[in-house]
Amino acid sequence: MPGWLRQAAGGLPRPYWFLWTGTLINKLGAFAIVYLAIYLTAHLHFSQTQAGLVIGAYGAGGALGTLTGGVLADRWGRRPTLLTAQFGTAALMLALGFAQGFWQLAVCAFLLGASADAARPAFQAMMIDVVPPKDRLRAFALHYWAVNLGFAFAAILAGFAAQADYLLLFAIDAGTTAVTAVTTLVFLKESRPALAPATGVSPGRPAGLRAVLRDRVFLGFIGLNLLIVLVLMQHMSTLPITMTAGGLSPATYGWVAAVNGIMIVAGQLFVPRLLAGRQRSRVLAMAALLIGAGFGLCAFAGTAWMFAGTVVIWTLGEMIQSPSNSALVAELSPAALRGRYQGMSSLSWSVATALAPILGGFVQEHLGDSALWLSCAGLGVVVAAGQLASGPARERRVAALRAAAASAASAVVVARPRRAVPREKVKEVA
Repeated sequence: MPGWLRQAAGGLPRPYWFLWTGTLINKLGAFAIVYLAIYLTAHLHFSQTQAGLVIGAYGAGGALGTLTGGVLADRWGRRPTLLTAQFGTAALMLALGFAQGFWQLAVCAFLLGASADAARPAFQAMMIDVVPPKDRLRAFALHYWAVNLGFAFAAILAGFAAQADYLLLFAIDAGTTAVTAVTTLVFLKESRPALAPATGVSPGRPAGLRAVLRDRVFLGFIGLNLLIVLVLMQHMSTLPITMTAGGLSPATYGWVAAVNGIMIVAGQLFVPRLLAGRQRSRVLAMAALLIGAGFGLCAFAGTAWMFAGTVVIWTLGEMIQSPSNSALVAELSPAALRGRYQGMSSLSWSVATALAPILGGFVQEHLGDSALWLSCAGLGVVVAAGQLASGPARERRVAALRAAAASAASAVVVARPRRAVPREKVKEVA
């Protein structure tokens, strides 16, 4: 194994690789949501606002699902939460493909979002459970690499599947989700940690969601993430509408979108070494600026190659933002509340998924493309400033959590009962 590959992927535990494999299989067939905006506007002839509302219903369902999934991951367990969500998602994906009319599509999209996003906090909590802290940045980078390896192929294949029959998008997506669920069922065991008495939290009764809601440092970080995800999610809603309105085909959008996945597949494994030792607040600020700039330049794009160039820019930001963001959420999450903290983190993505197409579609329809894309650039600047201002408080919180975890571990060692010394050994010593 080459040295760079050993540094990127070596030494990670076996359960992590089953999680990684399940992700790759699932994303290879993740067609439907990527092409949902085109399906609704070009095939079903919905207006931009109607399409935004249906996609927004998916995000709204995700907001409910991610909080529910986070609580269940802590109380019920990671594995049963994953299985329920994954099998449910496969069934609901088929239901969405057969749905007719605005309200049927909106309801199915809402339920699908709830089921799909309920799996996310359990998955992320399990990954944190099985991967040591020193390896988490690598683990999240590799996971993100798998997501985009699948996406790179899915975006291209989906363009051809859509030209044959849009129902194929939903059927293949449902099938790969079911295979992922079977992988979880066969190869993964429950990973929820047994909490030490010194933490003050019993395994069966972790602290409530209110503890997360009182964490101002964490919520400030989540708020910044929500704003930048609002920008990123435009690639799934308003960007394909802009491109198709400009005379570009769905297949063209497919290969332009695939640039994102191809770049991540080619370069993501080198990101952990690039980010090692750098201040996270500066890394996240630079990521926000790149993402905002990439989408802002869509205001001036008119050809497929120009749109591909904008994708290159915001993908560079995404490549450094995603693993840094995930690793920091993991460090800000107390062990007893990992599911809930991951649920709240996922909520920022779900809320953004709900709001991005609604807000983006409204701005696009009533103010025009230029206003939409320049607003994205402005949000990138706002988030970058927020990351720099709030970084020191986050690092102090991480240090406090590490100290508390070390203290709890020491208390467990001290409290561990000593084995009784046999009488014959006592006599020998005497």
